[in-house]
Amino acid sequence: MMRRKIIIPVTLILLMTARAAFAHELQPAYLELRQTGSETFSMLWKVPARPELQSIRPTLPVGCRTTSESIRLQTAEAATERCTIVCPGGIYGKTISIDPASAAQINILIRVVRSDESTQVVNLNPAMMSAVIDASPDRIQQAVTYLRLGFEHILMGVDHLLFVLGLLLIVKDRWMLLKTITSFTLAHSLTLAIATLGYASAPLPPLNAAIALSILFLGPEMIRKERGQTSLTIRNPWVVAFAFGLLHGFGFASGLTALGLSGREIPLALLLFNVGVEIGQLFFVAIILLLERSFRILEIRWPQWVERLPAYSVGGLGAYWVIQRTLIMLGGF
Repeated sequence: MMRRKIIIPVTLILLMTARAAFAHELQPAYLELRQTGSETFSMLWKVPARPELQSIRPTLPVGCRTTSESIRLQTAEAATERCTIVCPGGIYGKTISIDPASAAQINILIRVVRSDESTQVVNLNPAMMSAVIDASPDRIQQAVTYLRLGFEHILMGVDHLLFVLGLLLIVKDRWMLLKTITSFTLAHSLTLAIATLGYASAPLPPLNAAIALSILFLGPEMIRKERGQTSLTIRNPWVVAFAFGLLHGFGFASGLTALGLSGREIPLALLLFNVGVEIGQLFFVAIILLLERSFRILEIRWPQWVERLPAYSVGGLGAYWVIQRTLIMLGGF
């Protein structure tokens, strides 16, 4: 009962931010600058195929200009642009930035590949709207970027958090909760690795719909739990967590595969990104459990209809996302 009292306000907070998880398109925009000469670079710009994002552009260092005709490609998932730029004096020690309005809509991952194949990866967002391109790689900075990318990816993924929240509401026993969260972690870590290493992939539109279906699935299970009924999910939630965790792992991979990493970069990036995801997930679970413990001394009494709000909200939002993402997949939205 106490956990339900804590989850009610947390659910409301997640619902208020649910629009940020539109179609689960949490992939950042992506800018790659690959050095081809002392002052020339091959540029790749990629942004999710959402109309409100098509005008977003990062600000390149002063003096950089395009020297070739842009080659554009539009798919259901992203708009891509390739061209060659020249930057007098090079770009090292210079700044790439994003304006505040654009930063509020989407993060921009920037990857600079030097002529010796060393790389620098930075993430522009509302907290960091500009970055200086270093002349030599900073491995600590790059490691922190991958960690933050994983951490932010799950905390911005309202659908992932709602799924975890649903598990917290269904599972009452602490040992079973540990088992369930561990099962979910193992499953999504497995498919995250498989997708990032290129052994398997999942098309984004049907994957988004399937992830939404996992959230819809938990809604009725919460009601069954509330009514004292039983099911496979209630008896063995770790099994369901593992099964749906495999889907969520492919969703997490979308935040990393966009980088187009080379073979030697993948192992470290995969490890750090996954660690960031796990830190974010554990942070969310810890907040719920700490709130539960802190509120034990408070006698909060909710009307019965309010206590059922999390289940109906999670199920209703899951149903909405299933319909929305299915229409997107069919090209009708």
